[in-house]
Amino acid sequence: MFKLNVFFFIFIYLMKNNKSKDSLHGVTLQKILDQLVLFYGFDTLSELIKIKCFTVNPSIKSSLTFLRKTDWARKKVEELYIRTLPKLAKE
Repeated sequence: MFKLNVFFFIFIYLMKNNKSKDSLHGVTLQKILDQLVLFYGFDTLSELIKIKCFTVNPSIKSSLTFLRKTDWARKKVEELYIRTLPKLAKE
């Protein structure tokens, strides 16, 4: 019984202290896009990231559809979000 309690205590301790170093951990693409659109707007987003879903009749829904299918574009949006996080924290 004692060994089981020690194991359980160590397991709980490790789980609490196991923080992800990935700044995107637990953040959905929709949340990323919502925050970027609120912060920059589609006009500025289309200047920062040259993709058609931000320039031609932009919407959150159409952008999410495109970004979920296109890895290189999603990566650019995620990179911009990571660069923008310090500015979002100041608001």
